[in-house]
Amino acid sequence: MPETKSNSLSTLALHKFKKNFWGVLSFYFIILCAFVAMLAYVLAPDNSQNANQMHVSIHSKPPGFKVKMLTIPSQDVSNQSFLNKIFFGEKNTDTELPIDGYSLDNNMLEIVPYSEGEIVGIAREVKLERFPRDMSPEEVVTTYIKTQTFILGTDKYGRDLLSRMLVGIRISFSIGFVAVLISLILGISLGAAAGYFGGKTDAVIMWLINVTWSIPTLLLVIAITLALGKGFWQVFIAVGLTMWVEVARVVRGQVLSVKQAQYVTAARALGYTDFRIITKHILPNSLAPVIVISAANFAAAILIESGLSFLGIGAQPPMPSWGAMIKDHYSYIILGKAYLAIIPGLGIMSLVMAFMLIGNALRDALDVKG
Repeated sequence: MPETKSNSLSTLALHKFKKNFWGVLSFYFIILCAFVAMLAYVLAPDNSQNANQMHVSIHSKPPGFKVKMLTIPSQDVSNQSFLNKIFFGEKNTDTELPIDGYSLDNNMLEIVPYSEGEIVGIAREVKLERFPRDMSPEEVVTTYIKTQTFILGTDKYGRDLLSRMLVGIRISFSIGFVAVLISLILGISLGAAAGYFGGKTDAVIMWLINVTWSIPTLLLVIAITLALGKGFWQVFIAVGLTMWVEVARVVRGQVLSVKQAQYVTAARALGYTDFRIITKHILPNSLAPVIVISAANFAAAILIESGLSFLGIGAQPPMPSWGAMIKDHYSYIILGKAYLAIIPGLGIMSLVMAFMLIGNALRDALDVKG
């Protein structure tokens, strides 16, 4: 018996999407970034909260920089749970000191702090009492003095740039997800109501859409952010409240065309409620372009958040944000250390490009005429 093939629109769309090399590559890249965002503190060399371990003596070092690092354990006992450490970072109160050299003398560990050029750091002594008492001096040295490699170098405060990049991806993903979710809830609700009911409802919603549309997006986001206050969640809400307009316009147009279909007339004749007709019959047949817009809005949200952080009204320090990292280091471009601004810039560019490419692939896949 010959194998029967499904000719459903969703199966055909999936088949077309799989043929798009850049769309599939972007999809896997976004999935990889999502896993990195969730496991950022597991992957980051600096797993302290916000990857905020500062070492001023090794600031602005190039990628691949290596230094001996002495860790002096804290006497405070952390009561963090395992999951809390994974998702929010470790409340690290240990002291880390970059050093040039060390020597053991009785009950003292003599260290020479790291210094650049011909300047020699002043030696200082650290009592071995500050380390676990059951360790011998040699065990203290092998356990608490390690050679640390900064794969992407350090920023102007001596923080590990790779760790800041890994934790910073959370901001970009979170802002995109929450902003798109808010825009979908508002846009689909208002667009469906305007298209289905028409009349005064349509006129009021279209007036609101046109007024919101006429205000420049960045200015509107800044106004909302200033009204709600600076902060993490305020930016999410502000960006989401400015991105629903395009979704509402598209949904309204789709509903206007779909509501004339025979199956909608049949549903009315059967006495179904307006809510059921909209949610069960009209919206499922109107959401293809909305999916494409959502991918583009995800990319736009990342760019807007980066712009707000660059202006200083996005995610606030010490929370790592790619936009804020560019703001902190853009002046280093003319000082021969352009990578400090280029690396987060490449992160923003690659993530935005991935969402734009997947949006284009979805548009081609969901194009019935194609």
